[in-house]
Amino acid sequence: MKSLSYDPNNTGLVVVDPYNDFISEGGKIWPRIKEVAEANNCVPHMQEVLTAARAAKLPIFFAMHHRYREGDYENWKFVAPIQRAAWHRRSFESGTWGGEFRAEFVPAKGEIVASEHWCSSGFANTDLDLQLKRHGIERIIVVGLVAHTCIEATVRFAAELGYDVTVVRDAVADYSEEMMHAALEINMPNYASAIVNTSDLVEALAA
Repeated sequence: MKSLSYDPNNTGLVVVDPYNDFISEGGKIWPRIKEVAEANNCVPHMQEVLTAARAAKLPIFFAMHHRYREGDYENWKFVAPIQRAAWHRRSFESGTWGGEFRAEFVPAKGEIVASEHWCSSGFANTDLDLQLKRHGIERIIVVGLVAHTCIEATVRFAAELGYDVTVVRDAVADYSEEMMHAALEINMPNYASAIVNTSDLVEALAA
């Protein structure tokens, strides 16, 4: 792997979907992710990356999934399967604990929360690309949930838009090791310039 180096003048951290429903005990989706997330210490690693990025003065961006609200999807002509599942589960329901940021990931003053994405990509139908460009960002580091859906879709879209992408492999999680393998070993290497461990990323940021 090539030496890692990140310039805070053109690099931003993108944190994807740190909702209680995903990564907190008692969250609606946590039971499906818990085994993989605990095996790779996903949540502590996400915190470690966020802390290191803040210390290195990297701009921080949050790419959040649409929070369920009463009436969502009811008049849509077509609803994708992943959206239908969110609809039925009332995932990340607005106004509930599950639809709030986990406490350790509440954005600090000056950090950017992009408009919510409706499906998987943090870029599709949101202002994430605009926010990154307006802050001079050309390279992004990505952490969060879920590896084979929102993380992979965001990474692919970022590459299409011309960003250089790093994924932190032990700061993402999924519903199974098989899905993690498909995302991190088969699919995302086609789009991410680097797929690294938290320890390597933190060391690079400290440098």
